Amino acid sequence: MSTLELFSLPFMQRALIAAVFVGLAAPVVGTYLVQRRLALMGDGLGHVAVTGVALGLLTGTSPTWTAVVVAVLGAVLIEVIRERGHTNGDVALALLFYGGLAGGVLLTGLGGQSASRLQTFLFGSITTISVADVVTTMVLAAVVVILGVGLSPQLFAVAQDQEFARVAGLNVRAYNLLVAVMAAVSVTVAMRTVGLLLVSALMVVPVATSQQLTRSFRTTLVAAMALGTVASLGGLVISALVPAGTSVSPGPTIVLLALAGFVATWPVGVWLRHREQLRAPFPVDPDAPDGAVAPLCPEVVPGPADHRHDEEHVDHDHGPDCGHVAVPHGDHVDYVHDGHRHAPHGRHYDEH
Repeated sequence: MSTLELFSLPFMQRALIAAVFVGLAAPVVGTYLVQRRLALMGDGLGHVAVTGVALGLLTGTSPTWTAVVVAVLGAVLIEVIRERGHTNGDVALALLFYGGLAGGVLLTGLGGQSASRLQTFLFGSITTISVADVVTTMVLAAVVVILGVGLSPQLFAVAQDQEFARVAGLNVRAYNLLVAVMAAVSVTVAMRTVGLLLVSALMVVPVATSQQLTRSFRTTLVAAMALGTVASLGGLVISALVPAGTSVSPGPTIVLLALAGFVATWPVGVWLRHREQLRAPFPVDPDAPDGAVAPLCPEVVPGPADHRHDEEHVDHDHGPDCGHVAVPHGDHVDYVHDGHRHAPHGRHYDEH
């Protein structure tokens, strides 16, 4: 079967649609979880959702909707525990990990379901997704994206500094609960794509990758959504194009592709951070006399009024085309050269 014929099949078209929506929604919530240092919350909610899936299989109802209900209840519970301080956040997550997974396995056995039936939700089975599941995924993912992007100023303020958010008049508790509920919905939306045990990777890894390349929150959010979509579609396409006779699951392929993107961008991130440090102003030495600055290099001795003659580069002309980084500094421009910052001053350069 040719590639064109493969992607014209109804089940592949359903899988592609689901991959796009999951790739967009999961990083939206992941951005706020990473900002709050709750990157593993998706794992905890994924384990809780196992109980919801098993409950759906036991009662003969939709496992997706029962997983949504149970995961949302778990998310609200962990936020209440965290807010009241009865236990640490990591302990609450551990309780969700173990209790949710054990409850799901127990209920699956009571319902007479085989382990393979539960495995499709644990590790994903996007190529077997039904039309009803696609519609559910589209609706829930759209709600998550609209809320996550539309309320990004408020959610970012709460995630960044809760005390500031309270002073600004924001209902911190309500927004924290909203993020938790959005995380629970995202977990259940992605369980047919990458599986409940791998969903946290799709929520966190695109965010970590985008942080290597961006600096503003909004740019990070948009880039994470784009990277999540590329990873979802790319992993699905790669698994579909594997030669016949070889079985490659889309879920792990999506996660590994997202991880490969992080590894590929890590050196770029290191270079960008180094470049940003070169552009940063010199640190002020609190113990130095007034008007003096701390040296960037040990061999440079602080001098009065922030000026030190540098005779090493007298023969070099700094300018727009010299290839050195130009940094605005008050009423003039400094040039970064060999770890030093110089400002043209007559026939010599001053060390800044």
